Amino acid sequence: MKTTLTRVSIVLAIVLIIAAAAYEQQQGRQKPLPVNVDEPAEVPEQNVTITLTAAGDCLMHNTQIWSGLQENGSYSFPTFFADVQDLIKQGDYSSTNFEAPMAGAAAGYSGYPLFNSPDAAAEAFKDAGFDLIITANNHILDKGFNGAVRTMQVLHEQGLDTAGTYLSAEDREKFLIKDIRGVKVGYLAYSYSTNGLPVPAEHPYFFNFLDQEQILADIKALRPQVDVVVLVLHWGVEYSPQPTNEQKNMARQFLAAGADIILGSHPHVIQPMEVIEVDGQEKFVIYSMGNFISHQTGLERNSGVVLKVKFSKDLASGKTVLSEVAYTPTYSHYYKDDTGKSYFRVVPVEKTIKKIEEGKEPILTAKDLPDLKAVLEATQRQLGPTQQFLNQ
Repeated sequence: MKTTLTRVSIVLAIVLIIAAAAYEQQQGRQKPLPVNVDEPAEVPEQNVTITLTAAGDCLMHNTQIWSGLQENGSYSFPTFFADVQDLIKQGDYSSTNFEAPMAGAAAGYSGYPLFNSPDAAAEAFKDAGFDLIITANNHILDKGFNGAVRTMQVLHEQGLDTAGTYLSAEDREKFLIKDIRGVKVGYLAYSYSTNGLPVPAEHPYFFNFLDQEQILADIKALRPQVDVVVLVLHWGVEYSPQPTNEQKNMARQFLAAGADIILGSHPHVIQPMEVIEVDGQEKFVIYSMGNFISHQTGLERNSGVVLKVKFSKDLASGKTVLSEVAYTPTYSHYYKDDTGKSYFRVVPVEKTIKKIEEGKEPILTAKDLPDLKAVLEATQRQLGPTQQFLNQ
């Protein structure tokens, strides 16, 4: 009897163990799978938007050169762009036009009419956040061909790109193309003149003159390689507030040929900007961005802008369109400290007006408000709304 009870107990124990295991297995099936909320599934990016920033003419008069002279005989220009470098650096790629060669100290530093700037200007551009210096302008040969070549070398040593002048025939055949997060942007630059200073016959490739047939040929060759074509033109009539009819006609011709935006320089005053529709797509030209930094006389000759343009690319279709144009009015401000030393800086006009009114501007005061407000009004009158959305 005792043996029988023992066998029954063993069987019951086995049954209970099997039942318990089955229960645990069933409960395990009903438990939800864990979800990692910290790592959502990655969604492929469908659109990319890039920002290009640009500024107008940078001049280097004698007074600007002297302002950078240090006690040890070197040069430095840290104040030039300190107040606007945040605007410049908003761009994925930023450009400006520098109308002064850097031919070296042996050639003698000088301002107008034959410019020659210290190499420290290149450092100032780099520190400000510029990526591209346009060298196709009427002053690049002020110190001869060798001075122009040295200028490009100094800029390249700072890691800056150049456009519109070339060190060799092979370089002339290579377009400046930047791949910005999958958006390929090509830059072309041309100037109407070298002020009569000849390009050496043995170096015909060196300078991009504003030749319509050549520009159209370059646009045609560049267009299939990029998503965006930026055309920088040194053109127009100095100090004229309006472009010529010839410029307007050229702008339409170049945009119709495949350029997306045209950035104008040389007049040293701000000229209007215009949106032009080509095949149902809005394109853009600003005929002159004015002076970014200079020591010319008059409010209008010390007015400029930091232009900001955005392009959006649909990665699925590959189509890229100009989506936004905005600008910030700027003023080239010359001043002296308590010791009489001269300084130059570019200031954002609206922000500086606000700082003066709030008592936070260290140099300009309430007596300067009429001038700054006049610059702001004149700039907005020329260019219209400070922000425009296109191809929506």
